[in-house]
Amino acid sequence: MRSAAAVKHFIVSKLLVYGSILFLVFIVACALFPGWIAPYSPTVMMPAQILQPPSAAHLFGTDFLGRDVFSVVVHGSRDSLFIGAASVIAGGIIGGTIGVLAGYVEGFFDVVVMRLVEIIMTIPGILLALAIAAALKPSLFNIVLAVAVSAVPGYARVLRGQILSIKRRSFITAARSIGTSRLQIFVRHVLPNSWSPLLVMATIGMGTSILVGSSLSFLGLGIIKEIPDWGSLLSQGRGYLTVAWWMSTFPGIIITMLVLSVNLLGDHLRDYLDPKNSRI
Repeated sequence: MRSAAAVKHFIVSKLLVYGSILFLVFIVACALFPGWIAPYSPTVMMPAQILQPPSAAHLFGTDFLGRDVFSVVVHGSRDSLFIGAASVIAGGIIGGTIGVLAGYVEGFFDVVVMRLVEIIMTIPGILLALAIAAALKPSLFNIVLAVAVSAVPGYARVLRGQILSIKRRSFITAARSIGTSRLQIFVRHVLPNSWSPLLVMATIGMGTSILVGSSLSFLGLGIIKEIPDWGSLLSQGRGYLTVAWWMSTFPGIIITMLVLSVNLLGDHLRDYLDPKNSRI
């Protein structure tokens, strides 16, 4: 019974991972080649088709301007994905650098830096991003900056803990005993063994960053463009929920599925990179 349950769990988990990968590939394709996937232009207004429900002609229905919602979602994926990817890269580089230096140098620098990081972590990430975005002018760069800054403390703490753990392992002690310099130990041994948790955290953080970026756009702090991103689509559709539920529902489903897919992929990557887990 246990073996049958384990096989069933393995199959289901693999199907979820492969499904997540396929969905992510589709979303990336939408961002890179929107004109090949969207059946209509996202800026073409069709007055005769205003607020049409989902149909074969309009998969996600039409909005209050007569635009095809599916086409707008496809074209809006570019900004949403860019916000998620760019903020993860920026936050990971900044936070990872802070964590690596704090963990390897230790001493007074570690105490000061990590106390500052802990102070920032007392502020909820979405609230910190909201405050930064509200203080700056709405632009793609400022949204990325706001989301990235809110993610920095998490990366810093994870990398610091990983560096401290690696420094106390036997192969580091052996390298010191033969006279290897601190710089060589850091470059050859510490850094190569510290990227796994950062990679997993960045993968999972991608979904969180997209969610935070969409939240800022929903609140009116996002990018003001002719082609709205997913958060702006949700905001536009909330006034039509009683007469055109599809305007907000489908962008919301896409955001939910993307965040879920990224989280599932991150969990699988964490299990795969964990040396304690046996791989089938």
